[in-house]
Amino acid sequence: MAVDHYENFPVASILLPRRLRRPVALIYRFAREADDFADEGDAADAERLAQLATFSRELQGIARDEPPGIPWFGDLAAIIREYRLPIDAFHDLLSAFAQDVTTKRYATYADLLDYCHRSADPVGRLLLVLYGAATPKNIEYSNAICSSLQLINFWQDVAIDWRKDRVYFPQDDMQRYGITEDQIAQGDAGGAWPRFMAFQVQRSRELLYSGKPLGRILKGRIGLEMRTIIAGGDRILSKITAVDGDVFRHRPVLTKPDWVLMLAKSLTGN
Repeated sequence: MAVDHYENFPVASILLPRRLRRPVALIYRFAREADDFADEGDAADAERLAQLATFSRELQGIARDEPPGIPWFGDLAAIIREYRLPIDAFHDLLSAFAQDVTTKRYATYADLLDYCHRSADPVGRLLLVLYGAATPKNIEYSNAICSSLQLINFWQDVAIDWRKDRVYFPQDDMQRYGITEDQIAQGDAGGAWPRFMAFQVQRSRELLYSGKPLGRILKGRIGLEMRTIIAGGDRILSKITAVDGDVFRHRPVLTKPDWVLMLAKSLTGN
């Protein structure tokens, strides 16, 4: 995907059956472009919200069977109809991206998870519908995986988000560990920072692992894709741990050796 979004995880990759690559790519195009409205460039907040509102109107038009105003939404409408994708999942994504424009801090972990449930979980739900595997239990597993991946992305990008005046750590956790915004601004990984990050890593890993059964439930190449995604999130968390949480100087990224290791683990089902 463009920019840095979802860079650690396979998107419409060669692991997927060929018939699903185009629908998956369109779902991610929607998410990527909407996310860019909220994140990229120097637009004023009002303009960002207006761009997101345009996407919302396009979705409403799809629901009413109206011709799209944005050409590629015609392709999106076609896959929504063919696979009976829930339009409310796309609206949830827009809600989260609009929240990025208006909300820069989160008081509690529950508040942050609520954001994740709209910024990340809808993509997993849409993919399960595409796969014909959107059972309540599978959606529960998928939500755990997607929310954890969103959190992991936050822990990677502390410095990047700070430059956008965003802090995704729960404020009550920061207070409990004595972490200040000045410490983040200075890129200071001293004091209680390693323990603070270890806590965030452990909680994210537990959430990720709670969704792990989905990688075995989904069969064939789709299951392999899911196990690779889970392995990628776990690998990033291990990299954060290896540097005592100092993501300021050592932002964790997945390298070619990491991908080899992840694929090997996925093939063995570990």
